[in-house]
Amino acid sequence: MSNACTVRDLVDRDLLMVLTWRNHPSVRSFMLTQHEISLKEHLNWFERVKHDKNRKQLIVFDGEEPIGFVQFNSVSRGGIADWGFYARPDVPKGSGTKLGNAALKHAFEALGLHKVCGQAIESNAASIAFHQKLGFIEEGRLRSQQKINGQYQTSVCFGLLANDWQETKQTEKEKNVPN
Repeated sequence: MSNACTVRDLVDRDLLMVLTWRNHPSVRSFMLTQHEISLKEHLNWFERVKHDKNRKQLIVFDGEEPIGFVQFNSVSRGGIADWGFYARPDVPKGSGTKLGNAALKHAFEALGLHKVCGQAIESNAASIAFHQKLGFIEEGRLRSQQKINGQYQTSVCFGLLANDWQETKQTEKEKNVPN
């Protein structure tokens, strides 16, 4: 795997691959909707979203290798968008961070967003830690917000401003400059 990740729009030929990832138990168990998605349901979803200019569905690549899926909702230049994501179930360790960094770079640079918002179920410690690692700030908790498998779950809300992301990236660059 390389250090350079790229992002491109989800296209029809990606749909079976992404459906396989989404339905994998290690991914599905952390989703808000945890049932197994049928091919028909998946195709209907894509038909609804693929021409919506306020939504972006993306595939992230590490070199030539697809490593995950990301989507942004309510996309507008200078706006605030929600994101969702999942890594390919069998990706090497560290790929999730690459996916997140590539997606956020795309969000703030290519899409021109002001802020990216995310949510994680309170019991999903890995997703909470992931958001924090990427620089997101916890902005609140929505008690008993999501009903999953018959139980209400609390959602942890996160936000990352473009300015904060830029400062984090600049600090990382400065740390990596040899003296």
